[in-house]
This record gives sequence, C-alpha cells and structure tokens, in this order.
Amino acid sequence: MAKKFYSSATYVVGESVAALMKNGVQAFHRTVDEKVAGLGLTPLQWAPLVLLASGKASTAAELARCNNVDTSTMTRMLDRLENKNLVTRKRNTTDRRVLDIELTEAGRRLAQKIPDIIAESLNQHLRGFTREEFDTLLTLIRRFNDGENA
Repeated sequence: MAKKFYSSATYVVGESVAALMKNGVQAFHRTVDEKVAGLGLTPLQWAPLVLLASGKASTAAELARCNNVDTSTMTRMLDRLENKNLVTRKRNTTDRRVLDIELTEAGRRLAQKIPDIIAESLNQHLRGFTREEFDTLLTLIRRFNDGENA
C-alpha cells in the first residue's frame, strides 16, 4: 500500500506540495510578466505567441486548452494580438469552421525574444540550486505529475 502523506488532520492550507508548486509557478509567471512588459506585451499575451511559434497550437481552441482559459477569453486575447499586428487568422482549408492562427512577421520576431526571457526567469528562480538538485527536482515533479495517471 502506498504511503499517505496527508490526512485531514495534517493538511495545512497553502503548505501542500500542490499549493507550493502552484505558488512557484505563479511567482515564475510574475517574473516573466515583468520582463515581457518591456516588449509591450501583457501577461496573457506572451504565452500564445510562444505556443504559436513552437507549433504546439494553431487555433483559438488549442491555445485556450494549453493556457487553461476558455475559448472566449483566448478569442479576445487574439483580437488584441491581431490589433497589434502580431497574429492573423486564416480560414482552414480543410475545415471552413476553423480559423488557423498564424504569427505575422512582427509576431515571429517578438516571439523569438520570449524564450530567452523564459530561460532567464527560470534560472533566476533556480539560483542556488546545484545540478544534482535541479535534476532531482525535475524527476520529483515528473513523478508527482504522473500520479494523475496512476
């Protein structure tokens, strides 16, 4: 039987592994958000650009899923990005109901700058970690995330 680390008697709000990881992710996002502001992007605008540049998403629905927001929120965000001339929408050639989202040249140039900001921000939050601690952290987080499938 698997060891139980939490019970209703030992659970403390804000001190669980999940809460601490969520707080860490939020702190990391605040760091990135501050840095991308210098590029003229709001906190919600940089992630879709990165996803589009990476090819991980190409529709509003896919971008919404990847960003954990509803499609209407993503559609409004895409309106703003389109007004900034960073993305365009084109009717899908195989399914006319779908609009494919593409980066403009300006969007592509901007999106290319964001991975450096992300890497710099990650390194800022990992300062003081040894390589061994970093590798262990990755292994442990992956194991925790695999618990969903256990």
